[in-house]
Amino acid sequence: MADVSDADVPGAVLNAGRVGRPHGLDGSFHVTRPRAALLALGGDVRIGGERWREIVRRSGTDDRPILRLDGVEGRAGAEALRGEELFVLRAAAPALEPGEYWAEDLRGCHVVTGEGRELGVVEGLRALPSCEVLEVGELLVPMVGDAVRVVDIAARRIVVDADFLGVGENDSAPSDSGDVAASGSGAGSGSGAGEPPRG
Repeated sequence: MADVSDADVPGAVLNAGRVGRPHGLDGSFHVTRPRAALLALGGDVRIGGERWREIVRRSGTDDRPILRLDGVEGRAGAEALRGEELFVLRAAAPALEPGEYWAEDLRGCHVVTGEGRELGVVEGLRALPSCEVLEVGELLVPMVGDAVRVVDIAARRIVVDADFLGVGENDSAPSDSGDVAASGSGAGSGSGAGEPPRG
């Protein structure tokens, strides 16, 4: 069992998904919105505000994992947890590659142009077919090198290329989300970690 003494410290846990519909009769369930890298067999998860439980079975795929947790018995037990959020300790999460970030760390960062003009604050990270994008009000910023220049988590600041996003200094307002490019290689690792530019 993981040391969970610091679990209530802000930022100490990461969201790993949500309990979905039951699977079979042994207490297993599907996970919706999964971060597969955080759902390792033998790892510990917290269900909502409940106590921590060990993952004793994992099957399915990374996109559609199926879990069974210690102490969750039968289909009724799994159904009772449906809709609950799953959390893991950040300290138990796998190390990220250089240039990768957890969505929790990006949320709340100020997005500015190279000239220092603020475009808004990151509200979330959304997965699109081609890449992941930062949600900044109505503006979607693709997590690719052409769009994102600098990510400074410590300073809570992300510098973007205004011209690439169509929000140059001569534009009156940020582009509508439908006009923002979302091209380039996929940024997601399946763990909910964004991957901005390398180099």
